Amino acid sequence: MTIKEVAERAGLSVATVSRALSGRGHVSETARTLSAQAARELGYVASYNAASLASGRSKNVGLVVPWVNRWFFSTVIETASTVLAADGYDLTLYYLGGGKRERDLVFSDFLLRKRVDGLLAVSLELDDAERADLLRVGTPVVCIGGVMPGVSTVSIDDFATARLATAHLIALGHERIAHLGWEGPGDFDLATTRQGGYAHALSEAGIALAPELLVLGDFTMAEGYAAAKRLLSDPRLCPTAIFAASDEMAIGAITAARDLGLDVPRDVSVVGIDGHDLGPVFGLTTVDQHVREQATQAAALLLGLLDAEPGEREPVHAELEVDLVVRTSTMVPNADRPSSR
Repeated sequence: MTIKEVAERAGLSVATVSRALSGRGHVSETARTLSAQAARELGYVASYNAASLASGRSKNVGLVVPWVNRWFFSTVIETASTVLAADGYDLTLYYLGGGKRERDLVFSDFLLRKRVDGLLAVSLELDDAERADLLRVGTPVVCIGGVMPGVSTVSIDDFATARLATAHLIALGHERIAHLGWEGPGDFDLATTRQGGYAHALSEAGIALAPELLVLGDFTMAEGYAAAKRLLSDPRLCPTAIFAASDEMAIGAITAARDLGLDVPRDVSVVGIDGHDLGPVFGLTTVDQHVREQATQAAALLLGLLDAEPGEREPVHAELEVDLVVRTSTMVPNADRPSSR
C-alpha cells in the first residue's frame, strides 16, 4: 500500500495527503479528514523510517526522570506523552533511579547517538558537560523544575510556594508548625528551598524555628506517615500543624494522625504542595503547582524548538503561578490540645 493509492482514494494530491497524515504543514480540515478516512479504508500506515530519512528526524522525544512511581513524575509523563503524540512524536522514557552510572550512560551514550530529536528533563539539573554535549549535537532541551543557563525551563517559585503554605497555617493562628521535608538538597536545591520558605514565613511572623519540628525524609506517603507518627506520638513535641513538602507526604501525615486517634484538622492541621489527584479525597489543603500545565507548557516549548531553525532556538524561562486550595485539613488551633513541654 502506497501513499499514492491513498491520494487517489481521497481525490487529493500526494503532497497534500503527505502533509495531512504527517501533521506537518498546512492543509484544510476537509483534506485532513479525507486523507485519514482513505488511509483507514486502505489500511495505510505512514513509514516513519522513510519520514526520518527525508526530514532527518526520528519523530522521537526523550523524557528523563529520577523516579517513575511518584505522582508528580507519572503525571508529567502522562501529560507530556499526550501532547507529543498529538504532534506525531513518540516518547522514550529514561529512568535514572539506578544512580550515577545510569545517568552517565543516558547522557553520554543514548542521547548523543541521535536516538531522539529533543529532550524533556524532569527535576534534573543538567551539569555543564551534559548541557554542552546536548547543545553540541543540536538536541533541543526543556527542563521542568528549575532554571538552567542556555536551556528552556518551566518551573514554579518553590521558596514562595512553601512560604505561602506555611503562612496559611500561621494566619489560622498556628505557631507549633512541623515541617516534613526532603533529605536532599537534590537537584535545584528543592528541599532546602522549600525549607527556606517555611523558615522565612515563621521568621516574618516572629515565630522561632523549632529544630525538633523539622523532619527530613523523602516525598513518599510512607515516609510522611512514619515521620508524622513520630512527631505526633511524642508528647514533648505536640505540633498543632504540619506543612509537608509534598502532597504524598501530607496524605501520609493525615493517615498517621488518624491512626493515632487524632482528628484532622481539630487536633492537627495538615497542608501540602502539589495538587495531587487524591487531595480532594482526603480533604487536603494544598498549594496547587499545576503539574499538568507545567508538563503541557514544557512539551509545547520543546515542539516549538523542534520547529525552529537551530540558530533561532533561544531559551525561554516560564514560571507558573501557584494557587492555595483550602479544604478541610486545616483550621484554627484547638485550644484544648496540650502544648509541648
